[in-house]
Amino acid sequence: MSTSQGYGNPAPLGLLGFGLTTILLNIHNAGFFPLTSMILSMGIFVGGIAQLIAGIQEWKVNNTFGATAFTLYGCFWLSFAVLNLLPASAVTSSGSFDIGFYLLVWGVFSLFMFVGTLRISMAHQIIFSSLTVLFFLLAIGDFTGSHMVKTIAGFEGIFCGISACYTAVALILNELYGKIVMPLGMVNKLTIKNQDLQAMVS
Repeated sequence: MSTSQGYGNPAPLGLLGFGLTTILLNIHNAGFFPLTSMILSMGIFVGGIAQLIAGIQEWKVNNTFGATAFTLYGCFWLSFAVLNLLPASAVTSSGSFDIGFYLLVWGVFSLFMFVGTLRISMAHQIIFSSLTVLFFLLAIGDFTGSHMVKTIAGFEGIFCGISACYTAVALILNELYGKIVMPLGMVNKLTIKNQDLQAMVS
């Protein structure tokens, strides 16, 4: 959607880049198929590069939260792909104690970002709260080596990815139709100054 600076809203791109890749990875975590080049390529180009583009564009529309979130999570996906592409002798890609700490720090970061969503919308709160739980579950799974925890995390992660896709589609359709087609549960009108939805939630 157009912003006061004349730019489109980059959030749907970033949310879809995150959501689609998260769904696919967590279908793997839930045990439906192995980790393949399909997931890694999605991680590089959709989860990684697409979110980086969205993050850079968020800077232009003066959205610090969006810029930080999309840029860092884009880098997460790139680092995840690299971790799994490096030779096994250089790094253990899964099921290891060190990867548990890798996931743990991302969980802590996501928790801090969740606090920020309390000023945005219920849809964003669902995304970041479920993402925080996802990272913590995955970290526990690596710390303990529990396959069951990883499976539970997979199903929880699928929900997280779907919630991100819902939010992205809602932003697109609400702009196109000029009204609330898919509710986001905005909690503070001041936080949507870059989304041109004040009139819709008044």
